[in-house]
Amino acid sequence: MHDVLFIADFFADQINGGGELNNRILIDCLSDKGYDMACVNSHLVDNEFLIKNRANKYIISNFISLSPSCRQYIQENFSYAIYEHDHKYLKNRNPAEYKNYQAPKTEIINKDFYKKASAIYCQSKLHSEIVNKNLHLENIVNMAGNLWSDESLEFMRNISSKSKKDICSIMDSPTFHKNTGGALKYCYQKGYTYELIPSCAPTNFLERLANNDKFVFFPLTPETLSRIVVEARMMGMKTITNKRIGAISEDWFSLKGSELVDFMYQKKEQIVAKVEEFVNE
Repeated sequence: MHDVLFIADFFADQINGGGELNNRILIDCLSDKGYDMACVNSHLVDNEFLIKNRANKYIISNFISLSPSCRQYIQENFSYAIYEHDHKYLKNRNPAEYKNYQAPKTEIINKDFYKKASAIYCQSKLHSEIVNKNLHLENIVNMAGNLWSDESLEFMRNISSKSKKDICSIMDSPTFHKNTGGALKYCYQKGYTYELIPSCAPTNFLERLANNDKFVFFPLTPETLSRIVVEARMMGMKTITNKRIGAISEDWFSLKGSELVDFMYQKKEQIVAKVEEFVNE
């Protein structure tokens, strides 16, 4: 029997999403502490798999591809926590479409799955508040940050001290809600010089992003934290954003450069410790 079975739609070796990168560090940290970790894509999970691959605890991350019957089986038979990177309690997964981010009850889905979880780990105060407005549950836990490897943190610390061009970096994303067009429009209206940064390997992306002194980002849906905005801050950049950034709701967002890097080292220990409490309970 495994100590932890980690279920997610995708993992970091499959896509470069922020949630997946965060999950990878959590999995690595728990493995380094001696826990027997097993990982599986949600679309590969069925009831037979769950019966054969039992674990002491289950961590469920993004679960769009996890069948309703599997969610029901997990809910009725296992001790599990949900590491929430999204808004999978809403049919449209976008709370920005509703006043004050609060959806009508007819738009709420998967509530029982969230309710039966030992914990719903959220990424920021804003994220936690939005989940609570819609689900009204007692098991919501604000992790108040994300996880990075020590190598990544030191890489960003090093970049933070380098000179930067008076140019706005814009993430060139095909994803509609990342709103690349809105960032371009802002720079055009302000007369700012900008550079579009295309998707590439994480380290190369960050290095290109931080060649410039500003990062412009106006997402159309609430970012549970916005890993990229926090990375820009750690690299010493000015961030120009809207109020849909979860990180802005945290007191530590005033930090920048090495101070923020140091804080994220502390946050890493705190987040892993919280998950360990669940694993060991």
